[in-house]
Amino acid sequence: MKRVITYGTFDLLHYGHINLLRRAKEQGDYLVVALSTDEFNWNEKQKKCYFSYEKRKQLLEAIRYVDLVIPEEGWEQKVTDVKEYHIDTFVMGDDWAGEFDFIQEQTDAEVVYLARTPEISTSQIKKDLKLNEK
Repeated sequence: MKRVITYGTFDLLHYGHINLLRRAKEQGDYLVVALSTDEFNWNEKQKKCYFSYEKRKQLLEAIRYVDLVIPEEGWEQKVTDVKEYHIDTFVMGDDWAGEFDFIQEQTDAEVVYLARTPEISTSQIKKDLKLNEK
């Protein structure tokens, strides 16, 4: 069985997220999603989510491409996760291209960067909603 992992916040779940998860799952047989906790988002990214970690986790667990959701609690856990979950392929969006190449050097996992769905993002949704408030 080929195991794949990806990371993200997945707030305001949208079709771009679904596209990424579908394409990540196509890289193997079992998809692990490391979901950023509320504390990690706030303390490390200064990002406040609309939905709580538990609600975002419920949403992800309902998606057929996702086999397991684990908490992402810090930047440094990626290599540990790859080893602990016997990951073959580490997947991220191409806006992170090159940032995680060290994982391939420190583990046996292949690192793959997938193109984002260009016309949609959580940031764009939040921006558009603020424009509509005026």
